[in-house]
Amino acid sequence: MAKTFTLYLSTSPYSSENTLSAIRIAEASLNKGHSVNLIAPADGIYCFLKKQKAKGITNAEEEFSRLIQKGLKVYL
Repeated sequence: MAKTFTLYLSTSPYSSENTLSAIRIAEASLNKGHSVNLIAPADGIYCFLKKQKAKGITNAEEEFSRLIQKGLKVYL
């Protein structure tokens, strides 16, 4: 039975592990066939800026773009 998960991400993309945790939870949930909503207020909106130049760490914009293609719904 599919469920709906809602994640709340209000921190900037590279200040802590919050962004990576949200990416992993969203991906795991989508892979199991669940619906995932992500609410990104405040600094969370910076996770979706285009042309980020993250070096040596996960690029938030690329990962969230990939998850959006898999069905992630984002609310900024």
